[in-house]
Amino acid sequence: MTQRTPLTGDELARAVAALPGWSIAGGKLHREFKFPDFVRAFSFMSAAALVAEARNHHPEWFNVYGRVVVDLTTHDAGGITQNDLDLAQKMNELAA
Repeated sequence: MTQRTPLTGDELARAVAALPGWSIAGGKLHREFKFPDFVRAFSFMSAAALVAEARNHHPEWFNVYGRVVVDLTTHDAGGITQNDLDLAQKMNELAA
């Protein structure tokens, strides 16, 4: 499997189960992060943006005050790939 091959079935379920806080919603890897304030949420987004840009893999996300909602999918692969899982893991690390 390459980084851009969509995961399916049990393989996808196992991978998502290993990512605390993440689920599948609308065919995308989904998580809502909560931070104590806007500055912390924006700091997380800034750090995540640098990681995403370095990987040329960009999240769909939404921010209001201390909440950041993230959806990940590899559009050109037509689904959730290892690239999405890797970025999700890095986002978890950045949010800790």
